[in-house]
Amino acid sequence: MTVSLEQLRRCHFAVDLGAARTRVYVKGAGLVVDQPSVAAVNIRSGSLIAVGDFAEQMTGRTPHYIRVVRPISGGTVVDIEMAQRMLRHLIGDKMRRALRRKARLRAAACTPHDADPLAQRATVETLVGLGARRVELVDTLIAAAVGCGLPVERPEATMIMVCGAAATQVAVLSLGSIVTAERIPVGGEAVDQAIVQHLRHAHQLVLPSQSVRPLQLALSENGLTPQGPAQTEINGRDVATGLARNVRVDTAAVRNAIQTPLTAVLDGIGKVLRECPPDLVADLADRGIIMVGGSALLPGFDQMVREATRMPVFIAERPDLCAARGLGEMLEGRIEPLVLDPLAA
Repeated sequence: MTVSLEQLRRCHFAVDLGAARTRVYVKGAGLVVDQPSVAAVNIRSGSLIAVGDFAEQMTGRTPHYIRVVRPISGGTVVDIEMAQRMLRHLIGDKMRRALRRKARLRAAACTPHDADPLAQRATVETLVGLGARRVELVDTLIAAAVGCGLPVERPEATMIMVCGAAATQVAVLSLGSIVTAERIPVGGEAVDQAIVQHLRHAHQLVLPSQSVRPLQLALSENGLTPQGPAQTEINGRDVATGLARNVRVDTAAVRNAIQTPLTAVLDGIGKVLRECPPDLVADLADRGIIMVGGSALLPGFDQMVREATRMPVFIAERPDLCAARGLGEMLEGRIEPLVLDPLAA
């Protein structure tokens, strides 16, 4: 593991700061926060107007004096003060008072694989601002693997793919550690942007940000494969006239549009497999790849990975919650530590 399990058991709460959603797990209470990582601010007074779901609904719909901000990007805190204010409101006064009554408040947090020291320090300072006296950092790959029930402590290979909003992380785990890993700066947001650009160029249609996900869901379970629906209807704004317009979108063209960002992810998987020891690759041929993260639910994405790697690919149950659930398992002491004692002479 990235830190001692004994240290994690002493923590009182854990935070998974994602680019899309923020989740907070409190020891003994479970998952208490699962909200979008968004805040709305009045730039005239500097006051915080809304956070979470309500702030996300305000995206693209606010007057000039209200700004919707995302203090977290790619799993890294880019605005410490705003992230602290957002977390305070998401956790709520009652829960914050309960946590502050702890003698030495300890916290745990997920950090992306190979996060630089500056990004790690930003995460630590964010939680210190909430009253934490000590902060333990856990690699997102380890937390997600624990959360989806992978036997990470055993001497056998398990491969996990964390599909986030801003980045995709791929790793092979064995004996509780990362054997080889790769972080690809392509996630669900890049896929959304590819769809938006395609509709603008092919149909002269400006797509509201709230309409991207409904378009993906309309592609059905096999939407990114030839077995999906041939066409689907989408609403948007005409580039020239500015008026609302409905268009019939060819799903084959959408598949082609998102090939570029997804190809980068497939290249990253190939790189991890090439750097992995042959014995572990042999294990993976049977066990396959586990996909977690919110973008793992992109229709047909798992089938694309399956065809590219020729390996079994599975989507974890509630993939979006795996990292937070893994942190919770560690905090509650449900994970047995792996002990490697030296042999006697």
